[in-house]
Amino acid sequence: MDWLTDPLQFDFFLRALAAVVLVSVLCALVGAWVVLRGLSYIGDAMSHAVLPGIVGAFLTGGNLLLGALVAAVLTALGIGAVGQRSGLKQDSAIGIVFVGMFALGVVMLSRAPTFTTDLSNFLIGNPLGVTPADLWGALGVTVVVGALLTAVQKELLLASFDPTEARAIGLPVRRLNNLLLILIGLVVVLTVQLVGTTLSVSLLITSSAAARLLARSLKKMIGLAALLGTAGGVTGLYLSYFLNTAPGATIVLVNTALFLLALLLRRREGESS
Repeated sequence: MDWLTDPLQFDFFLRALAAVVLVSVLCALVGAWVVLRGLSYIGDAMSHAVLPGIVGAFLTGGNLLLGALVAAVLTALGIGAVGQRSGLKQDSAIGIVFVGMFALGVVMLSRAPTFTTDLSNFLIGNPLGVTPADLWGALGVTVVVGALLTAVQKELLLASFDPTEARAIGLPVRRLNNLLLILIGLVVVLTVQLVGTTLSVSLLITSSAAARLLARSLKKMIGLAALLGTAGGVTGLYLSYFLNTAPGATIVLVNTALFLLALLLRRREGESS
């Protein structure tokens, strides 16, 4: 019991636990769609494509998070526009827009010699540095994203897997795709700020991919992804506390181990059937 309760005497550890649980649920909500639609590259791309928004916010004296959110929305709309108008697959559109946005941010940064803001806190994140305000913000975003995706789940499923039929019955396929990309962008920006790029991508992709191997439906996949992300996050935090290792990286390793376990279970299930 001491092993379990000793870390809980620290407020920063309790906030980190709460953050990991919230981020796991938030990433599961959109991570399932990311995995199902083959958009695994988008998490890392979005986390870098927001650079011009951050630099622009600094130069104008604005809020860095708001600047990043604006850049994420523009990036999502750009990915949707390039993919729809060029006929390219979305992974190609993601690469084109992401590189362009990141390059724009670097150019802006090179023209701002007085830029002194520590980008590592925003782009790398630190689960142990989460504040109560961060937790309330994450809770609010989780509720909004969950409500929106629940409201359009059936339409989004049809638009994702049979866009021709969706258009035939009058569904706004382009708007649905853009909505999904925007929600993914918002989730990535928030989670990257809270827990860092590496952990954000791990919760977005690894946990959802593991759930995809085991779940038979979208709802079960989302629930299992949230459960696996939470289990990996809590376990990783405890391990990092006692082993004195980087919390984000430790959680990622635990999540990777859980994915390998899910893969093993899937293979055994396939062999038995």
